[in-house]
Amino acid sequence: MIKQKIFEKIEDQIEQGIYPGASLALYQAGQWQESYFGLADPQEGKATQAGLVYDLASVSKVVGVGTLAAFLYEQGKLELDLPLQHYYPAFHREDVTLRQLLTHTSGLDPFIPNRDQLTAPELKEALNHLKVLEDKTFRYTDVNFLLLGFMLEEIYGQPLEQIFQSQIFQPWGLTETGFGPVPGAVPTVRGVKDGQVHDPKARVLGIHAGSAGLFSTLRDLEIFLEHYLQDDFAANLTRNFSREPGKRRSLAWNLEDDWLDHTGYTGTFIMYNRKEQKAVIFLSNRTYEKDERAQWILDRNQLMDLIRREL
Repeated sequence: MIKQKIFEKIEDQIEQGIYPGASLALYQAGQWQESYFGLADPQEGKATQAGLVYDLASVSKVVGVGTLAAFLYEQGKLELDLPLQHYYPAFHREDVTLRQLLTHTSGLDPFIPNRDQLTAPELKEALNHLKVLEDKTFRYTDVNFLLLGFMLEEIYGQPLEQIFQSQIFQPWGLTETGFGPVPGAVPTVRGVKDGQVHDPKARVLGIHAGSAGLFSTLRDLEIFLEHYLQDDFAANLTRNFSREPGKRRSLAWNLEDDWLDHTGYTGTFIMYNRKEQKAVIFLSNRTYEKDERAQWILDRNQLMDLIRREL
């Protein structure tokens, strides 16, 4: 199962300085193949190897909140077209639905004045009172999943950390997945202590963040994706849940034909194709030396398109 073009593309991107190193896992014909490239910690000169823990950034959205939403939806316990306020009364508007939040078509304006000066309770209060715009076209923003996370805490009466552990991580045997900070994790910024959560809102909200803040390994994500490839709860996710024209979205996931994917700011993405029984995990720390987001999106999409073609 040698995928030479994919490996060459990753090596080329490392050479260009797009990210210092990467861990890759490809799944087809019922088997995972892991490969490691470049440096996990350039400052220490540490090579990328098996067992590394990465900051997932927004891949957290599907690992935690998105998976729970899929469970509850399949069990008939979540009505997608009911307002968020029905399940989470603290939110100030009654015209934002779960479907809109899960497909990023809520119209929520993510701008929060003085965001980086706020404590966790102040940030939560600000999120509960976000402005809602008329425009409901697809607009990817973390605030949708932060509010869904608060809703799940309301439903279960526990912090997200406990909900994820009891509902997903423990039943599936994900022993290396959880909220940061995680000492010894692959550092995401040169000079910043390894294992600190990269996402600013998730750093403040800690174990209550539904949008980012989870750390994991290739091995745990392999188990995670196998459940999406095989379990009944995920059987009907390869369809468009969005009611708005334009972007096709599953529950929490991006849809590209039969592929579902989700990306993370720190240089991570996971993707799977249930029909063809294929999956991909890519973990890097592309923010380590620089943070050129627009360029990264182009580079990342090139790699993802290549993987879809070659796999």
